[in-house]
Amino acid sequence: MVRFHNEPPTHLTLPGLEAIGVRHAFTTRHHGSFAWVSAPGGPFAPGGGPALAAVGITSAEVRYVRQVHGTTCLVTDRRAPGLVGTADALVTTDPGCALSVFTADCVALVLSDPECPVLALAHVGWRGAVGGLPGRLVEVLAARFGARPERIHAALGPSIGPCCYEVDGPVLEPLRAAFPEGWDRWTAPRSPGRWRLDLWRASTDQLVWSGVRPDAVLNPRLCTACRLDLFFSYRREGSGFRLAALARLRSPGGSRRRPESGSSGVG
Repeated sequence: MVRFHNEPPTHLTLPGLEAIGVRHAFTTRHHGSFAWVSAPGGPFAPGGGPALAAVGITSAEVRYVRQVHGTTCLVTDRRAPGLVGTADALVTTDPGCALSVFTADCVALVLSDPECPVLALAHVGWRGAVGGLPGRLVEVLAARFGARPERIHAALGPSIGPCCYEVDGPVLEPLRAAFPEGWDRWTAPRSPGRWRLDLWRASTDQLVWSGVRPDAVLNPRLCTACRLDLFFSYRREGSGFRLAALARLRSPGGSRRRPESGSSGVG
């Protein structure tokens, strides 16, 4: 289910994603952290490193956003600049550019319908889960690009697992209000006023409730907080360290349509 690359491993890939034509890489701490998207020159060094080599693209061809823990999705292609805008999800039908999000405990979520083909990459934290970002993104792919939920494949990148993610009332109450029929599937009491939150199950359930097949959701179950030998963790190490998830469509010229770059609010 997981293939690590280099020694020590600089990034990992999921054969299930490769099988549907999505080139991708989830970096480890051995790849190094990434600069802020607003930094001079952007987050990627000119050489790009092994993750960009795995995706088969240069740093100038990567698209990324200023992440704000929201539910906005931006559509992009090779004509857009590196920094596309402020959002937490990107969508493309253009194999000439790669999408990227940055995490340090949150879920990097990849979605693709290989028959369109269309690709989405999202950054999902607890606010994204409360906003229903995984399921709403399926709706965007279906409504705007003709994707069919039952054809969509999804993958969750390394992220904090239910073993380590503790939250309090200000997180639990919005989740309970947004998903009165589902929140208790994703939480477990830990101590007075504290709960364990399962972002993996929350993301998977929201995808499945939107029509994605359960067997089409890949989850390597790699916890960033448990595996500090491999990953950065905001909860364990604080801010300043970022992992990258990169993905692009493999087939050149396979897009049936190339919409203008723009935004699609899914919040």
